[in-house]
Amino acid sequence: MQFLSNEVRAGLDAARKMAQVRRSRLRVHVGTEIYPIVRYWQNGFAIDATHTSHLRGLVDIYDGSRHLTQCLIMASTIENGDLVCEFKRNTMAMDEAPLDFERNEARPVGLLPRKF
Repeated sequence: MQFLSNEVRAGLDAARKMAQVRRSRLRVHVGTEIYPIVRYWQNGFAIDATHTSHLRGLVDIYDGSRHLTQCLIMASTIENGDLVCEFKRNTMAMDEAPLDFERNEARPVGLLPRKF
């Protein structure tokens, strides 16, 4: 087993984090702030703790420019240099409002104007 100096170990950790951020297109939008996501799983995500030390409340998660989910973060803790956030609520983003009625498949596509 090889022993590395603290400077080399810190450099390797920084390179590992940069590689994770480059691979991931996921971003967290908190108001006007945008943070890259290092890891993402069903109940939460992790960002680099150097960006912020605390995150809580309603946030939006994007994959590039596509809005994926809107999440309510209930807890955030720092583990191994990452800020780990857990969801209380995770709602998929939709392009249009959900319908509260059943659509008839045989409905007309458009209406022609009536001439008198």
